[in-house]
Amino acid sequence: MAGSRKRRNASASVVASAAAVLDCLPLGGERIAVGLSGGVDSVVLLHVLHRLAPKHGFELSALHVNHGLSRNAGDWQRFCAALCRGLRIPFKGVRVEVGKGRHGREAAAREARRAAFAKARVDALALAHHLDDQAETVLHNLLRGAGTAGASGMPLAGRLGDKLVLRPLLGVSRSAVLAYACAHKLDFVEDESNTDDSLTRNYLRRRLGPVIEARFPRWKESLARAARHFAAGALNDQALLRAWLSEQGLRAPSEARLGEMLKQLRGSGARTAIVHDGAVVRTYRGKAFVTRPADRLPFRPRVWNGQPRLVLPELGGELRFREVRGRGIDAALLEGSALVVRQRSGGERLQPDPRRPRRTLKNLFQEAGIPPWKRERLPLLFSGKHLVWVPGLGVDANFLSADGARGILPDWRPVVN
Repeated sequence: MAGSRKRRNASASVVASAAAVLDCLPLGGERIAVGLSGGVDSVVLLHVLHRLAPKHGFELSALHVNHGLSRNAGDWQRFCAALCRGLRIPFKGVRVEVGKGRHGREAAAREARRAAFAKARVDALALAHHLDDQAETVLHNLLRGAGTAGASGMPLAGRLGDKLVLRPLLGVSRSAVLAYACAHKLDFVEDESNTDDSLTRNYLRRRLGPVIEARFPRWKESLARAARHFAAGALNDQALLRAWLSEQGLRAPSEARLGEMLKQLRGSGARTAIVHDGAVVRTYRGKAFVTRPADRLPFRPRVWNGQPRLVLPELGGELRFREVRGRGIDAALLEGSALVVRQRSGGERLQPDPRRPRRTLKNLFQEAGIPPWKRERLPLLFSGKHLVWVPGLGVDANFLSADGARGILPDWRPVVN
């Protein structure tokens, strides 16, 4: 008797959880397709949404992706079709080809399924991920060294192209899903690959999960709660990125694009460039930069003839010169030798500090925190074959003006970053 009551309570919690998700959406005539594999999770989701459709006013259908990886794949598709016929739910089966892929067959199947979902002619997709799946996803991502986005797990509602992606059972445990299936005497199929521990998900569920549960009985709930905290932080980061882009005079991207940009900026190196609204967003040492593309005109060496300004449109700026005392380039050392502006070609060395040895520009740029994309467009001043001055680094020690002596102080003013 107690077991029956427990199953009824679990069944009610499944319906309540799904209804709560739907209540948050302005539904009315939308077409929602359940990703139906035939397993217990998706069968329960289909059954629950079929019950809720009249109240919430959406059109329900089912989409089955046949990966062809199992000899039982055809039977599973026929089961799903028959289930939908019995419930009078429109059904569509899609066959996909799954290659090995760079990250294994499991990831390749996921990408093929995602591509099939993206082509569906519906307004929203409902997927049957539940609380246990969420916990395993967060654990998997953390073990791979994921950042905030990965630790956020799967969202309750997200986007896939122009479609809404819903996970109405994300707050429901696997045991509650099984109890619902038992209470309503639902038939479902068993995928034999679920017992294959060579697959990462199965290993976490069947091997690692029980070990953790022996010490932390509610570890799944705890990781799901942590995912919500991480997700809240990710949303805050997205708001900050949106505001920063606005300050740079750039239009705000879509929500999906914003999340993707944030992911790239977190994981990108200095060579990564994200094109957005006619500009390029880059990161270097934890800081974000906006650069605007300029015509890359060929640059030829230019001679400085003593003028206060030397405009260099090919490099996107101008050099300014002023006379000073006891600083800059020693004017006496330049008598009879002109200063020539050249670009970096590789291998140049400079000694800005007389107390330290001469070093490569690459090392000096890194030490000064000058981003790589700026280094190639800097004007370098040479006297003959000797490098005299570099923007951001200073004057070579052999050309420094002595105390009280007349010096020339260059200043690089870029117009385009």
